[in-house]
Amino acid sequence: MAVDLLLGLQWGDEGKGKIVDVLTANYNIIARFQGGPNAGHTLEFDGIKHVLRTIPSGIFHDESINVIGNGVVIDPVVFAKELEGLDQFNLDYKTKLIISRKAHVILPTHRLLDAASEASKGKAKIGSTLKGIGPTYMDKTGRNGIRVGDLELSDWKEKYRALANKHEAMIAFYNVDVQYDLEEMEAEFFESIKVLKSLQFIDSEEYLYQAQKAGKTILAEGAQGSLLDIDFGTYPFVTSSNTTAAGACTGLGVAPNQIGDVYGIFKAYTTRVGSGPFPTELFDKVGEDMAIIGNEVGAVTGRARRCGWLDLVALKYACQVNGVTKLMMMKGDVLSGFKTLKICTAYKYKGETITHFPYNVEPENLEPIYTDFKGWKEDLTQMTDKSQFPKELNDYIAFLEKELEIPIHVVSVGPDRKQTIYM
Repeated sequence: MAVDLLLGLQWGDEGKGKIVDVLTANYNIIARFQGGPNAGHTLEFDGIKHVLRTIPSGIFHDESINVIGNGVVIDPVVFAKELEGLDQFNLDYKTKLIISRKAHVILPTHRLLDAASEASKGKAKIGSTLKGIGPTYMDKTGRNGIRVGDLELSDWKEKYRALANKHEAMIAFYNVDVQYDLEEMEAEFFESIKVLKSLQFIDSEEYLYQAQKAGKTILAEGAQGSLLDIDFGTYPFVTSSNTTAAGACTGLGVAPNQIGDVYGIFKAYTTRVGSGPFPTELFDKVGEDMAIIGNEVGAVTGRARRCGWLDLVALKYACQVNGVTKLMMMKGDVLSGFKTLKICTAYKYKGETITHFPYNVEPENLEPIYTDFKGWKEDLTQMTDKSQFPKELNDYIAFLEKELEIPIHVVSVGPDRKQTIYM
């Protein structure tokens, strides 16, 4: 069986968690392939809101197995607290949640390094979530990292001590004011390691290969969004992993020819958290209203999200890089009540009109070119079928499908899993 893939097409926060939760009934295995606790996947059902950070979004379904792949970085402290939050729901996560031995571990000193590095940049900050993600991936590529499989070896604490000592020397080199009590942080860390080791560790590439051979259905779940990809995002204001479709292959050990459908998730408008260029960002009351109506606050960071019109140039680029086969439009309900809607259909780039995503999208080089659409007044949140959609929403959807040449498979009209309309 081919592995289907679900990922975000913008700067993250597209609503991937909800869609994975909705789709999980169709899959035996949900496998997270990159990122770490800097990502927050929000699910809402039965009047309860859940925010998952490392655990795959299929954990609330009784029949699904949830795999944390080798491309993920795990903070045992955050992970233990996440599991503790699930205890109230009587989930049998010890049999439903398994972890790749090749996944890397975030140490307390990784978080301290993150803070020291960001503080040293001054005004040039990249907007890090300060969760230790970047330093952990740096140790991974620098071949210094500690992996989950190392925790099964007798000498892992010696390896830990050597790496932590190296990190402390690096923190001192930054010469910034980072106050910390490492002994206290380590006490919590080592207790959390015990929790991590209570779960099953697997050789995930072999596990998924055998699952495919056995005819199991698998959905690979990405974190963040395509425009935050370390290679194809708005560098350097990006994350430290490959958030695009290629990252699913390296983050799970799945061959490229085994990828099936690629579900691309996007908002009906655009948001971004933290620093970095954002061509369609709004600085007026429309942008403020979008943020309020859409409750645009980061699930993990608590930071306000910047809001703007849908950027079709960037969306086409993300679809192209990922090989998207089906689209899912989120938060269409947020646009209800706006008299006029705009979609960026081209850029004026260094005096020339272009329709592709260029190397540099900083505002001094680029100006968005918009196409206007008539808005709709109807409240979409109570609608249960596409036949109830107002003409203006159908026109909006039809325009996007024509331009992107990909069908919109789902339109979400609210945060609850029931507020999902299949097209």
